[in-house]
Amino acid sequence: MIKWRDTLIHMKRRKVNYRDALQKGKGDAAPAPELPSLPEEDDHLKGSALREPEAAYMIEKVRDGLPMSEFHALREMLGLSEERLAGLLGLSRATLHRRKVGGILDRAASDRLVRYARLLSRAETALGGADSARSWLAAPAIAFHGECPLDFADTEVGAREVEALLGRIEHGVFS
Repeated sequence: MIKWRDTLIHMKRRKVNYRDALQKGKGDAAPAPELPSLPEEDDHLKGSALREPEAAYMIEKVRDGLPMSEFHALREMLGLSEERLAGLLGLSRATLHRRKVGGILDRAASDRLVRYARLLSRAETALGGADSARSWLAAPAIAFHGECPLDFADTEVGAREVEALLGRIEHGVFS
């Protein structure tokens, strides 16, 4: 199965454990207390971010700001213009230009970029391919009051609704 993190193709993939992530950046401060290890067999942790080895790394990258190369990679994968993707990320034309010069997206735009990458990955899985996913994400949908899923997902609540509909499509539930 394709995971949304895999669509951020330019990021260096590495495993990060939470102990290292918590201790990073503390300089000469006293070492953090030893954290207990998580049991391997706990059912309540299945699917949790605590079980995801790259979650801390992704959170750190989003907080620091993703490089503009991620913006361009997602733009190509979605088949959108720079202006269209910038609008979805809440960036004006002038802000987009400043981000290009600086080379880094801010925290909010990075978070939205990851949201759209996650939706693209989920759509590819549910609909069977990149072309189908791109078409579906760009086409108006009755379920979203005539808006296309990309526009409807401009908030986290909207993105969850798009993911829920993709889940229903994936499982063959009529809605």
